[in-house]
Order: sequence, then C-alpha cells, then structure tokens
Amino acid sequence: MSPAIRFAQGPALQEDRQLDQQLRAIAAAHHGKLAVYAHNLRTGQTASISPDLPVKTASTIKLGILLDAAEQIRAGKATLSEKLVLNHDNQVEGSGVLAQLTPPLALTLQDTLTLMVIVSDNTATNMAIDRLGIAHIDATLRAAGLKQTWLYKKVGVPASGPMPADQPQFGLGKTTPREMASIMERIATCRLSVVAPKAQSTPSRGSGDGPLCGALLHMLRSQQDRDSLPRYIENIDTSEHGSAIANKIGALDQVRNDVALISTKAGPVVIAAFTFDNADQRWNGDNEGEVTLAKVGKAIIDRWSPQGLAPQAFSWENPLQPGSLTPDH
Repeated sequence: MSPAIRFAQGPALQEDRQLDQQLRAIAAAHHGKLAVYAHNLRTGQTASISPDLPVKTASTIKLGILLDAAEQIRAGKATLSEKLVLNHDNQVEGSGVLAQLTPPLALTLQDTLTLMVIVSDNTATNMAIDRLGIAHIDATLRAAGLKQTWLYKKVGVPASGPMPADQPQFGLGKTTPREMASIMERIATCRLSVVAPKAQSTPSRGSGDGPLCGALLHMLRSQQDRDSLPRYIENIDTSEHGSAIANKIGALDQVRNDVALISTKAGPVVIAAFTFDNADQRWNGDNEGEVTLAKVGKAIIDRWSPQGLAPQAFSWENPLQPGSLTPDH
C-alpha cells in the first residue's frame, strides 16, 4: 500500500522559480509558443509559463467531457453500462476507429468514453456529447469554477446556434493551462462533485466515487500516444506493467497539447502543457511541438522527482482508498 499523500492547496502553493527558468529556456528554443502549468500535489510546488492564457484545447477538452460524464453518473442521470448506438449520421473523419466500422453498432457509455480517450476517437466523442449534452458539459465546467474552459461544438462539424465571439478563434474548445490542470486534479483526487451541498463547505463523496475515478483514470492511463509528455520520462512496457502516466493529448496542424497526471517516487504531479502557432506542422512523432512537450515533461520530473517514476505509488483503481492520495480541504 502506498503511503498517504496529501496535496497542498491555496496559500501553500509555491512557484518554483528555478524550474520556471528552465521552462522559459525550452519555450525560447521552440519555433512557436508554449504555455504550461505544473503542480506537485504533494509539496504544493508549481511551475508555469502563461498559465492563465486562453489556448485552443484541441482534444484535451475531452477531459471536460469525462468530468461531466462522472457528474451525471453520480447524479443518477447516466451509467457507464448504458448502451449508445453508433449510426452513420454520427460518424466523422479524423482520429479513432469508429468511423471505419459498420453501423449500427451498440457500445456502452464506458466503451465510448474509453475510445474517446485512448485513441481520441472523434466519432466516440460526438456520441458522448450527444448523450451528455454540450450545455450540460459547459454547465459542469462553470460549476467547477472554470471561467475560461468551454466545449463549443461537436468534433468535425460546424458550430451551430448562438456562439461566443471567440469560437472561430478557438474552434472545438477553449481553456487555460491552469484550468485544464484543475480538471485532471479533480479526477486524481476524486473531487468529482462540482456542486457542494448547501450544508457543507466542500463537495460530498459517494461510496461509488473512488471506483468511478478509477474507471476514468484507467482510460487516461491507457492513452496510446506516448510521444509528448511521456516520451523521455517513461521507458517501461506499459502494456505489461501499467503506466505511471494518465494523460490526454490534443493536436491540430499548429497545435500540440498534453495534460497528464504522473505518478513519481516523490508523489503525483499534474502537468498541462500547450504548444501553438507551431512552425512544424508534420504529423509524425518528430513534430517539434511534441518534442518540446517531451522536454517540458523531462525538466519538471527531473526537478521534482530526480529518482523517477513509480507506477504503483498511486492507487489508480480507487484514489479514495485508505493509504492513497488523500486531499486536505
């Protein structure tokens, strides 16, 4: 059993200025722009470059969809086992596999969310959006205190209805590094309920919260693109031993993003890193944006956990079980 890990909040957060300098050097060498927010959940240390700058989410907005799915499951409005039906109308091109399969095809909500995460399946994402509702997803993000994080539309289809003026600029969705990191932190610490009961100052937890968080983390831990934040810091065969990293990537021609929870020997670390206006628009593993993200991940882990990663130091199946990461409120 891993030792209890307590994470710092509020005034206990402390910016690591030396690491900030290292990140700025990485940003200066990149042919594009970089925005980063990192948080050491054990020590409260943070590091950042433009952490509150609005950026294009690309597929990292799918973390927001996961958060809302958890909220609706907790509220009894959805279940992981319920069936959704793939049909021709909701098949869209881009990443994933469902666009290549023959409809109709029944999938559980859990299957759909899993494909949305592990291969960033765009059709699965739209199926999840249809089930959960864009308005509900965005309402959950607002209730979570996120002012700059929005899902604007479904993937691969034009925006419809009244749209914010900045939707054409950001496309699928908008966020900031700090806000997107906070979504990953909610999943890592199992603070799923974004609305606190009136009689309590903090969100309540149900008996099923831990396993539900574990199901979401299993999806994120199984994410198959390892060319960004994990590239230089994880070298094990994750298919056999289990990854120390749960993450969600996002990519557009001029964008490479990655948001990760990393289990290290010094405690869990969350990183939300976004590259944009990138000169290198190649769609391969050598893309400079992905390499820059890899350098960011290595700099942060080398600084905060020079002894490396520890997949078994985090209770992935149930973050709320005794001896796991226990948040202080």
